[in-house]
Amino acid sequence: MIDLSASAHSASARLPRRPSADWNAEDATEEAPFKTLTRQEAQALRGTIPTTSPWKVIGAQAVVGVVCSALLWALTQRTDLAASALYGAATAVLPGAVLARGMTRRTSSNPAAAAIGFMFWEMVKIALAVAMLMAAVRVVPGLSWPALLGVLVVCMKVSWLAMLWQRRPAVKTPVTAPQQKPTEKV
Repeated sequence: MIDLSASAHSASARLPRRPSADWNAEDATEEAPFKTLTRQEAQALRGTIPTTSPWKVIGAQAVVGVVCSALLWALTQRTDLAASALYGAATAVLPGAVLARGMTRRTSSNPAAAAIGFMFWEMVKIALAVAMLMAAVRVVPGLSWPALLGVLVVCMKVSWLAMLWQRRPAVKTPVTAPQQKPTEKV
């Protein structure tokens, strides 16, 4: 058996390299200097980055879930559909609250530990959501899967609205009206 990767590598090592058409553009982007920020510059930069509390998102998901459940009950007068919808909302809200609690409990200054912590709590969230979905048949009498899954999806999509709620830093640009000269009539 012939190892093609080794022979291809050795063959390409012997060939002269030609610069590409946009060789200078590649070097210009790679050689951009990296500037270390001072403490004051870092704090000023943090002040411009919009943030949203995860608890606001969890609260909004809960409100949307209750509203969807109430609307479903008002339209159909069926408590089994409303209960299924409410359980679907809980399937989005409770695992999200566990994740938010785990992530906001303590913060690590070590980026690797923070990433591992996030992955751990995300796995806990997914496992809890799957367990709640598996238990739905036993917990909700007269379960309606379309109602449960529909409200679950609606509640999950509420987190996308968090981008609209982020506080935006005030941009200070002077606005001046253009000066017009009075025209003379002849």
